[in-house]
Amino acid sequence: MKVSLYIIILNFGLCFQSVCAQTIAEDFKPSSLNQPEKMFPQVNSQKRVRASISAPNATKVHLDLGGVKYDMKKDSNGVWTGESNPQDEGFHYYQLNIDGASVPGPGSLYFYGAGRWGSGIEIPSEDQDFFALKNVPHGLVSENIYFSKLTNSFRRCFVYTPPWRGQTIMWLQNL
Repeated sequence: MKVSLYIIILNFGLCFQSVCAQTIAEDFKPSSLNQPEKMFPQVNSQKRVRASISAPNATKVHLDLGGVKYDMKKDSNGVWTGESNPQDEGFHYYQLNIDGASVPGPGSLYFYGAGRWGSGIEIPSEDQDFFALKNVPHGLVSENIYFSKLTNSFRRCFVYTPPWRGQTIMWLQNL
């Protein structure tokens, strides 16, 4: 009985260790929402985020992403770098916490949300190519203002004209 319990605990420990000791893929690329020519933050194929900031006098720095704070490590040049766990696809706000002060990431574009400006990062989706802008005929959406006798007021509507002329026009919205 004791031997089988010991084997179960040992197997659980080995499984737990293999899950926790997951290696981080070193294929990080700059986020699509970075400022021009900024290398950080970065995202890898496992959807982990890597952030970096120079703060040579800091004693503790965290990457705060999705309400979870990840420890960052300082190198000999005073640059702090850290990675997150895998994230869900899509847009995420993040910030860096330097000795208790929350600051935006220096390499990200800034976005307004939750009543303040902050850094953002995009975790690419598996089907991102489906949503990408492509060099194909798109047609034209135009806004038209007209006078309505029914409401005795000016109204607006949006009209889609397909890229091929001579086809039916679709009214998208009538306000």
